[in-house]
Amino acid sequence: QVQLVESGGGLVQPGGSLRLSCAASTSTFETMDWYRQAPGKQRELVATVSSGGGTNYAAPVKGRFTISRDSDKNTVYLQMNSLKPEDTAVYLCHLKRGWMDYWGQGTQVTVSS
Repeated sequence: QVQLVESGGGLVQPGGSLRLSCAASTSTFETMDWYRQAPGKQRELVATVSSGGGTNYAAPVKGRFTISRDSDKNTVYLQMNSLKPEDTAVYLCHLKRGWMDYWGQGTQVTVSS
């Protein structure tokens, strides 16, 4: 069992920044992801970081968001810069271990003036 706890969401003006954190209850050696889900929309993959630190980003966030991980702290981060209103969503941390998918409870990000 792995518990994932996100934090760092909030209300920010367009052009602002936020850093999200996802703390895992155990050491993690798998690829970890950030997803987001806006009201009325499907959940979408935002960014991925492998155990070796390799990263991938969805097109809408490339160049603005940075995913990273601190293995000593069992924590994954999502630095979000130049935020836009369309980035408003619940952001969720995800890990797949074997056949199991683990999700955090999500943290709300609202970009509005």
